[in-house]
Amino acid sequence: MLSISSLNVNYGHIHALHDVSLEVAEGSVVAVVGANGAGKTTLLTTLAGLQPAASGQITFQGAPLPREAHHIVARGMCLVPERRRLYANLTVRENLLMGAYLRRDKDGIKADLERMNQLFPILRERVQQYAGTLSGGEQQMLAIARGLMSRPRLLLLDEPSLGLAPLMVQHMFKTIREINQNGMTVLLAEQNAFQALDMADRAFVLETGRVIVSGTGQDLLDDPLVQKAYLGVSH
Repeated sequence: MLSISSLNVNYGHIHALHDVSLEVAEGSVVAVVGANGAGKTTLLTTLAGLQPAASGQITFQGAPLPREAHHIVARGMCLVPERRRLYANLTVRENLLMGAYLRRDKDGIKADLERMNQLFPILRERVQQYAGTLSGGEQQMLAIARGLMSRPRLLLLDEPSLGLAPLMVQHMFKTIREINQNGMTVLLAEQNAFQALDMADRAFVLETGRVIVSGTGQDLLDDPLVQKAYLGVSH
């Protein structure tokens, strides 16, 4: 579904991504793990059209990825950004409708609003509440639901567990797994390496903007170097 070849991204004089190559198969969960500052967010914001690439090739569903963010969403790729980035002064319902901004199928939008309420029951209870008044976990649910309202083929999730309590983290990863089992392809950038690798079909470790190791999620869970550097396991 997604192929990235020799991607380089700069922030001014800072070389943020160095010849990054990876692929995402349709229906899979692919995890990108690494420490803070490794380049995970840069990778996802570049895919979402928010950061230009210096060089490299990105193809999505067999065609070059558009450059403009709204065209990328229209093609079927949507980013759920780090720290949610909700419209705090809009209600839960209004935030969900913003996710469907490019759509014109009123009946489909109505059906998807109900689907989001079923996937995240707490949103039904909060439907008229301002997004800025929700708890961190509720805001993350709303951010994911807003992304799903665009009906993406590929969902990009940037640090979905950031700032959440341990029980909410467990719930969040369970929800992501359920979304994937319902047919959604997921590319996940996450500092919580164990949770991300545990659910990933394929995974990549980024370090200072470079892919240093890749394999199945289980391969990386069993890798001694990954265990020591990212999982807190010492042999």
